Amino acid sequence: MQSTRTFTDKLFLVLKGLGMGAANKVPGVSGGVVAFVAGFYEEFIYSLKKVNKKAFALLLNGRFRSFYHYINGRFLSLLFLGMLISYFSVSKVLDYLIKHYELYVWSVFFGMIIGSIYYIYKDFDDWNPKTYLSLIIGVLLGVSISFLTPATQNDNLWFVFFCGIISVSGMTLPGFSGSFILMLLGNYVLLLVDSVNALYDTFSEIILGDFSFTQNEQRINMLKILLVFTLGSITGLVTFSHLLSYILKHYKSITLASIIGFIVGSLGVVWPWKNTIFKKHSDGPLILDSNGQKIIHNYERFIPELNTETYLALGFIIIGVAIVLSLQWYGQKTKTLA
Repeated sequence: MQSTRTFTDKLFLVLKGLGMGAANKVPGVSGGVVAFVAGFYEEFIYSLKKVNKKAFALLLNGRFRSFYHYINGRFLSLLFLGMLISYFSVSKVLDYLIKHYELYVWSVFFGMIIGSIYYIYKDFDDWNPKTYLSLIIGVLLGVSISFLTPATQNDNLWFVFFCGIISVSGMTLPGFSGSFILMLLGNYVLLLVDSVNALYDTFSEIILGDFSFTQNEQRINMLKILLVFTLGSITGLVTFSHLLSYILKHYKSITLASIIGFIVGSLGVVWPWKNTIFKKHSDGPLILDSNGQKIIHNYERFIPELNTETYLALGFIIIGVAIVLSLQWYGQKTKTLA
């Protein structure tokens, strides 16, 4: 699976990692969809599956080069480099855009989901009673999850570890948004905003020679939470990859039909026209997180009026579809050249 890659291929792989990282942070958007549409989903799952007993044996025996080659290390390292850069750059930009241009950002995502459905559906021709049933179940699950009410924040380390396992599901299962599930579990702000910002601030202070954070109990607790969340995420990646590899091998058509259904069901999460409902105390005031930010409770969706803003949003939906079709074209071109 590990093949020779040109500099352009490596650059695009990092950019795909950027896309996956950004998508994983947005509630309702799945990084797995980016992998699926860009044409590297199966290689991604295959590479993660190689993190097994043999890989750990190679690592413990000091055979680092063999370990790197065995797990398709060049592919994974470039992809995760892009994701890491995304968490400290693209995701910050994304946070800003959602805050100031929320309708248009969600419109792009909505268009990308529509494009993803088209991409997966157009090449799927194994329709039968089982796959139709899988499609319907996928749609119902996607719709059901999109209308659940979020829980309250919980920083228990065992629960944080579980959240880590769940959060990476969006990377391995297209259409399943790990960040939206984190929002439902009540820990989206804690794990994808507060803890990431704590790590960013810590790195900034270390670079400046400031180690006062070691005396900051709240900061240390945040870093501990992030560490446990990361361990849970790694566990989830490896576990899900083995499970999905088996399912794709033995039940590929049923799995793809379920994915199509799940992505269709997730359209409700990324519907651009919605009002955000924030969490409130029983006596009225809004509940704020540790940074003084309002905490999302749910969304109230509505049908928009036809005006300039709506037409612009529709234009951004078309842009979203075009982005996916462009990724599809590049993925097919890469396969052809290979």
